[in-house]
Amino acid sequence: MKKVTIYSTPSCTYCKMTKDYFAENSVEYTEHDVSTDEAMRNEMVEKSGQMGVPVLDIEGEIIVGFDEPKIKELLEL
Repeated sequence: MKKVTIYSTPSCTYCKMTKDYFAENSVEYTEHDVSTDEAMRNEMVEKSGQMGVPVLDIEGEIIVGFDEPKIKELLEL
């Protein structure tokens, strides 16, 4: 299983869509709530250059937003 990290906020619709997609496809992931964790927010911005969520880190590949085709490709689903 690939290492998957999602940087998200509780109110983000696309974050929820991404997590639902992971659940449907049995993808294990680590989640960081960047609305309350400043260190993880800084890490997210450093990795992506963005303040928008979700930001996904799949084995070092960064995806901003819920890009289902790219997620599917990187996870080989």
